[in-house]
Amino acid sequence: MLTQEQKKELFRKLDEKKKELSVLKERLNQIDEQKEEWFKKKEEFKNKISDIRKSVNENKDQRNSLTDQVKKDKKERDKLNKETKKHISKIKGLRTQKTDLMKKLHIEEDPSNLKPLIERLEGSIETEAMSFEKEKKLMKQINTLKKKYNESKEIKKLSEDIGGISVKTDEAKNKAQDIHKKIQTTAKESQKRHEEMVTSVKQLDELKLEEEKAFMKFTEFKVKFNDVNNELKHKLAELGKIKEELDKNNIETREAKKKKVETMLKDKEELVQEKIKKREKLTTEDLLIFQGSESKK
Repeated sequence: MLTQEQKKELFRKLDEKKKELSVLKERLNQIDEQKEEWFKKKEEFKNKISDIRKSVNENKDQRNSLTDQVKKDKKERDKLNKETKKHISKIKGLRTQKTDLMKKLHIEEDPSNLKPLIERLEGSIETEAMSFEKEKKLMKQINTLKKKYNESKEIKKLSEDIGGISVKTDEAKNKAQDIHKKIQTTAKESQKRHEEMVTSVKQLDELKLEEEKAFMKFTEFKVKFNDVNNELKHKLAELGKIKEELDKNNIETREAKKKKVETMLKDKEELVQEKIKKREKLTTEDLLIFQGSESKK
């Protein structure tokens, strides 16, 4: 059984441990709040990274698709440009043939103008009043023109060929220009997607660093939390031992008091029995002790 000084010391330690536990619990709660705050930040960075990574992949796919379309359109444009150059080269060749043939046949103007001229002169003879000499002169001119016109059928054919190829040339050239405009628009959009992707990748790198920092802080506070929690458990164990020691002392004290009372009652019972044997007068207390001893039997 403990002495009063020992009990006093134990109660002092008990109060001390309770204060220490209160401080540790408050500290543990603060650390836990900071730990959870950093975990929350880490998760926020993680979610942002996931969203941006998705955006990067989308922009990358769109950029690649647009780039492929540019390549495809460039091939088509180049094909049309080659076709245009081929037509232009052919037209130059036909024009050279036409010029050479016109020189050979002594034709100074384009044969395509001869037919309208012949028709106009013939119309003049039919509608205008003129002298025989003038009509004869016009007929001679018409016959000369008709002869030239008949001789220039090959030139006419060359002119028609040049005209047909010119139409094809214009069609190919216009189509190539339209495709070129489309290429510029598509390439611009592709570049825009690429720049957005590059910006997002840079953001990703920055967010990954922030996520790593947040994770390191979370880990740091998690370690602190575990350390303080272990210290708290240790203090609780110490508190438990002190309480256990005090409880044990209380039990021992109660047992000692009980034993003391029982001894005292036994002594009194023996005195009462002695009085009874000697036929001495019993007091009220003696009677109560006697009744108590009898009830135990």
